[in-house]
Amino acid sequence: METADSPEVVIAKRLLDHARRGGFTFQRAAPGADGPLVGHRVGHDWVDLIHIEGFSHSCFAWRRRTSSLIVSAEALVHRRVQGSARDVLHEVLTWEPRP
Repeated sequence: METADSPEVVIAKRLLDHARRGGFTFQRAAPGADGPLVGHRVGHDWVDLIHIEGFSHSCFAWRRRTSSLIVSAEALVHRRVQGSARDVLHEVLTWEPRP
């Protein structure tokens, strides 16, 4: 389990700040200070979503293409990543806001 001042948590918090500056908005998906954190960024062609359940596990993100066609939402998923908060945030920050 990560502590509040562990290097892993400090890095993840800094990456979270970068994601906010990159256009993501975040909110708690459940009550409490430790509730899952969900962020999204909507662009012209993409919707990006980040879900942070815990800093060292149960985190994921995906990028989905927006479309006016009626197709399975899974068919529109362009990129996907899962792992620790640090790994997920690091990967998502490489995704350009607009392709």
